[in-house]
Amino acid sequence: MSAATIDVRAADGDAQAYLAEPGGGPHPAVLLYMDAYGLRPQIEAMADRIAGEGYVVLAPNVFYRDARAPFASEEVMRSPEARGELFGSLREYMRALTPDAVARDARAYLDFLAARDSVADAPVGVTGYCMGGRLAFVTAAGLPDRVAAAASFHAGNLATDAPESPHRLAANLRAELYVAHADQDRSMPPEQIERLEHALDEAGVAYRSELYAGARHGFTMADLDVYDEAADERHWRELLGLLERRLRRAAA
Repeated sequence: MSAATIDVRAADGDAQAYLAEPGGGPHPAVLLYMDAYGLRPQIEAMADRIAGEGYVVLAPNVFYRDARAPFASEEVMRSPEARGELFGSLREYMRALTPDAVARDARAYLDFLAARDSVADAPVGVTGYCMGGRLAFVTAAGLPDRVAAAASFHAGNLATDAPESPHRLAANLRAELYVAHADQDRSMPPEQIERLEHALDEAGVAYRSELYAGARHGFTMADLDVYDEAADERHWRELLGLLERRLRRAAA
């Protein structure tokens, strides 16, 4: 396997990204959307694990308009107080991720993958974490002919009253969708989960929406104090099963 930090030409400039490739190929491709704390060893390790299963993985810095990663040291990541202070600036970066910007960037990321000899000529998978889960949902809805599998883990605000709420895009989805919720997550309360599932049912989307009992927001991130090993391993089983089912078997 090979991996490198590269720059990808995105909608509004060069996006720093981590690219992991299993070697040989061509292989199915996976777009991995980071959480708000950005590209760092934890995200790279997750990309490497997916690549080790036989996928070409691209993990872009979606905040490329504002800053290059890393955004925080290991010491900051270990401190809830320091992370809280950092999140204030990251929230400003998030405001640049309008639905239009996300769609334009996603098209550029998928075009980059499609141009690589190591990538199979087939629909891709998308997975995202925290805010990245929202981006995965929006990408799958915005590019339905190019995304066959989409997963969202501990994302918040997927079904709000806002006009741009992701659940309003459910009718555009063609991918199989997996959504994992942390049951101790104030950003995705039971009423939003119910609203999301209703929208997906009404649209006839092939999906599973599951609540991870006892898990907190960010449960897949081993460099955070909310990490939950059992929930993380469950996440890996579900994600890799989805990718195997929708990308590898479909290409066979």
